[in-house]
Amino acid sequence: MDTSKTIIISLGGSIVVPDEIDVGFVRSFREHILSYVSQGYTFYIIVGGGKIARKYTNAANAIIALPKDELDWLGIYTTRLNADFIRLIFKDVAHHEIVTDPTQPLTTDKPIVIGAGWKPGWSTDYVSVQLAKTVGAKKVANLSNIDYAYDADPNTNPDAQKINSISWLEYRKLIPDGWDPGLSTPFDPIASKLAEELGIEVAIMNGKKLDNFKRYLDGETFEGTVIQ
Repeated sequence: MDTSKTIIISLGGSIVVPDEIDVGFVRSFREHILSYVSQGYTFYIIVGGGKIARKYTNAANAIIALPKDELDWLGIYTTRLNADFIRLIFKDVAHHEIVTDPTQPLTTDKPIVIGAGWKPGWSTDYVSVQLAKTVGAKKVANLSNIDYAYDADPNTNPDAQKINSISWLEYRKLIPDGWDPGLSTPFDPIASKLAEELGIEVAIMNGKKLDNFKRYLDGETFEGTVIQ
């Protein structure tokens, strides 16, 4: 397998379903991916739960105290619904079912494989890194609703500085140590630890800017943060 044309994408649920399903984005995303499939690329796209998952977990917490694992499962099932939606829009060129266990080898003749959350304690970022390990890929594109990772939360700190490139060691100092259901960080702590161990590069960029994503795929200078 030509791993240079094997692309792992961690697709943020919040750009698929920001409030309502973003039909325009999904249509354009589909067209971009298919244009690279025609050039011999293979895509593994792991879809997150995003805002809708946090709405479910926040609503559940407002009504009754639930264990962390139960809240995690609520988010996992949200990722699977989002993922099956993405699988269906690729129809005949996608593997016939969503992948939930990224540790298992997969045999398919389809150029697109869609994945989702697996089990409590595993975010879709973590699934993406584990899947990269399974298929031998060394890069993960993290498509979210932010242009860059920052050295502080730009929503609360006006002095936050964008990061163009950073080591895993330095990046992990900026984020929490552990994973919680609904945690919102550019790339989650457990996935970051595994990516560092495996020597996997993660590129964080705004998934809505598909021309920018195209520059990344083409090996050109793009707007975003590279963690390696």
